Amino acid sequence: MLRFVLARLVQSLAALAILTVVVFVLARATGDPLQLILPMSASEEDYANARQYLGLDRSYVEQYLSFVGKALTGDFGNSLRARRPVIELIRDRLPNSLKLAAFAMTVSLLMAFPLGVLAAVRKGTAIDRAAQVIAVLGQSLPTFWVAIVLIEVVAGRLQWLPAAGSERLASYVLPGFTLGWFVVAGMMRLLRSGMLEVLDSEYVKLARVKGVAEHRVVWLHALKNALIPVVTFAGIYFSILVTTAIVVETVFAWPGLGRLAYEAITSRDFPVIQAVVLTTAAIVALVNLSVDCLYAFIDPRIRYAG
Repeated sequence: MLRFVLARLVQSLAALAILTVVVFVLARATGDPLQLILPMSASEEDYANARQYLGLDRSYVEQYLSFVGKALTGDFGNSLRARRPVIELIRDRLPNSLKLAAFAMTVSLLMAFPLGVLAAVRKGTAIDRAAQVIAVLGQSLPTFWVAIVLIEVVAGRLQWLPAAGSERLASYVLPGFTLGWFVVAGMMRLLRSGMLEVLDSEYVKLARVKGVAEHRVVWLHALKNALIPVVTFAGIYFSILVTTAIVVETVFAWPGLGRLAYEAITSRDFPVIQAVVLTTAAIVALVNLSVDCLYAFIDPRIRYAG
């Protein structure tokens, strides 16, 4: 088990190291960052002094090593737009994004589990067909369109829930549902497929022959084994929630990391963009590593094969 965890940890660190190179190169491939910092009236001497102060007069290798060293300590410099340390902006926004993602994931699981199980148990019935329609709509409708419709109908015409803000629990419902709509569809289809496979297995048939109650067969014997692939995809979907939140947070004016990324992109605030990308990547790597370890714990065959 320890060897498996160490192998996955090395893979995650290697992926993050490669990403730092990509972020570093792209940030410098878009042009001279000093043109965003200095006024148009700046002289050549001003540019030279700024390059020396920011270390831009050094070689790219030295700049990269300095960038990585500072990033490891949480020093991403100052925001070009907000004129504040980037790490402060990340600390302000990251908790909001994580809370929204956790809320969306919780709602998604609460919806996907009963729908997926019922669709498998009632295969071919109206419940199964309705669940499949929901799955198709969830994976085909654009997130921004769902967000706009919910704001227009639920928050606008019906005035049931607020369309913006993060102070109250009710403020989580619309952005959380919008963000988790895709997850509900994917998780429901995955669980339905897994349940159908398990319900057709020999040990489930044997349990029925022995007279085990149907609800125990479904919720105890079948569901437990159908959850193994769901655990892996739950981690993947949580990573998707974090990385794709930029659309939902922008539409609902949610003060999270996604909206911070949008603001940084529109203002070409490269220090913030770099910090958001690396922070998001670190979260995704941590989630995937945790899921791999949990998966290996549930199914020992995985850690021996890895």
